[in-house]
Amino acid sequence: MNELSLELTDISPRDFFGERNSNIELLKKSFPKLKIVARGSRIKVYGEPTQLEEFERRFGMLTEHYTKFNKLDENVIERILDSNDSKDYASPENSGDVLVHGVNGRLVKAQTVNQRRLVDAMARHDMVFAIGPAGTGKTYTGVALAVKALKEKQVRRIILTRPAVEAGENLGFLPGDLKEKLDPYMQPLYDALRDMIPAERLAKFLEDGTIQIAPMAFMRGRTLDNAFVILDEAQNTTHAQMKMFLTRMGKNAKFLLTGDPGQIDLPRRVISGLKEALLILKNVKGIQIIYLDDKDVIRHQLVKKVIDAYKTIEHQN
Repeated sequence: MNELSLELTDISPRDFFGERNSNIELLKKSFPKLKIVARGSRIKVYGEPTQLEEFERRFGMLTEHYTKFNKLDENVIERILDSNDSKDYASPENSGDVLVHGVNGRLVKAQTVNQRRLVDAMARHDMVFAIGPAGTGKTYTGVALAVKALKEKQVRRIILTRPAVEAGENLGFLPGDLKEKLDPYMQPLYDALRDMIPAERLAKFLEDGTIQIAPMAFMRGRTLDNAFVILDEAQNTTHAQMKMFLTRMGKNAKFLLTGDPGQIDLPRRVISGLKEALLILKNVKGIQIIYLDDKDVIRHQLVKKVIDAYKTIEHQN
């Protein structure tokens, strides 16, 4: 039996190996034919030469990621271990940079390969679709890109919108005027902005219209120029709404559409405008579609397991 000895340099073994060696356990599952022993800053691996060679390559990819982003979790490890070759792991140039220095020194950056592909796509295209399940950072990354563009004066305003579809709830029974009824529905957009812009400045931006948060109905008849525009929950648009939104695009505009085709709240027999748009626009030059998946989930680890569990019954239907 052959032996491979590897040592961590300038990397905390505790952070890299995980609490109670949880990351090592993931490696053991991926390489069941190898005997893997981690002690101190050194890891020893026993097995066949071809397996040891592959393990060393994957281990190098993991250390490279950790050195660059100071983070290693289950999602990252699975993504790297499942990559067919290095290009699936490599990040687009400069996409690991901090997008926004948020409130209280918070550093907002893309954290997964597909999020970094989204960042790269927005730099190269004026219209991008970000498609994936809940928790994959579609909206949060998009808002960070919008705030970055505003801070760097690439655009003059940010416009965030959602189709006002009631997800099993009735907005009519909520107290208050139209804005007060809709504000809770727009809360994820507010939450992201509050992470990235100090409260007083955000209030000013909202007051003077530099940042606008509104349902899709407010978009009709407008030309959106010099703006970074995000359509969130795009799966809940109808054919007419999607066509209306896409044709609002003005000069010097960036459009990002986010959605999860697996969570459509439209009435039965109503075709999702997002699903239709993905089919008819997939080959249009200048439009990019980025797909995120459960390995991009950056919420609690249980979210990924919930998504996997629901996939089982959804595929049966």
